[in-house]
Amino acid sequence: MTDVSTNGYKSGSNLERVLAAGHFAVTGELGPPKSHDADVIRRKTQMLKGYVDAANITDNQTAIVRMSSIAAGAILVQEGLEPVIQMTCRDRNRLAMQSDLLGAAALGIKNVLCLTGDHQSFGNHPTAKNVHDLDSLQLVRMVKDLRDESKFQCGEEIKGGGPGFFIGAAANPFGDPFEWRPYRLAKKVAAGADFIQTQLIYDIPRFKEFMKRVVDMGLHEKVAILAGVGPLKSSGMARYMRDKVPGMIVADEYVDRMVAAVAGIPKEDKAARRDAWRAEGIKICIEQIQQLMEIEGVAGVHIMAIEWEAAIQPIVEGAGLLPRPEVNGR
Repeated sequence: MTDVSTNGYKSGSNLERVLAAGHFAVTGELGPPKSHDADVIRRKTQMLKGYVDAANITDNQTAIVRMSSIAAGAILVQEGLEPVIQMTCRDRNRLAMQSDLLGAAALGIKNVLCLTGDHQSFGNHPTAKNVHDLDSLQLVRMVKDLRDESKFQCGEEIKGGGPGFFIGAAANPFGDPFEWRPYRLAKKVAAGADFIQTQLIYDIPRFKEFMKRVVDMGLHEKVAILAGVGPLKSSGMARYMRDKVPGMIVADEYVDRMVAAVAGIPKEDKAARRDAWRAEGIKICIEQIQQLMEIEGVAGVHIMAIEWEAAIQPIVEGAGLLPRPEVNGR
């Protein structure tokens, strides 16, 4: 076994240091473009830099071809913003996954989020073959063994030591059967997850119930749980998420507030309606973060402003989460 820790840390990443120091962590999400335009990444980086402790780089989100999460992550490293690369089981077998992980580590990337991935039928190549050589639990375990045992998945030793990653996984607190969700989380913790980012939360009381069960099981002491939040963009988006998205619960209160936000604004005035919706969406998100900060076991928030990175700054400012902490000379 090779010790890949850095001064007692598993990876030495900024996200790990912030959490280890007991600070309330903030991560954001950055979507790569459907092109090779690196300036898109650089512009988005400037929107998040200084407002988050690390930024997730999505991996062909919704099964749509986009710039590589690892390439985009390397640009973030160059720009001084710490990336969390996402890696899905949909697109790669275990050889490609391990190869990409070694490459990511060589480029200075220290955080990885292990995901199943959206089904290809939702994307722009619906007839593409998926891979699913491993599931997300097995992927977490494989990354842990690369790091802690310096071994490839086949058992072969990695000469010179394995790559040091801070390992993340996702959790859906609202999926059915609800009572089994904490046990699903426990499996990811046992596999080796260091931090968890949850799906979007639009039902705080239900999430409180989930977290009570998590705390009762002691899981919050073994893994850092970042609660997923995101600003609503319109009443239509709120209704769609409430009525059409499986595994998601959106309280009627939020739908009603988004509807009321544009009351009295003519439908023809699209710009005014858009601005009113977005202002209310940001306000709701700030309120949610302030409520989540009071829930035992919540170690931070993951802000998913999908294709709306500019919303990160007012949300973090409004929630009183600035300045972001500097740990160990960051």
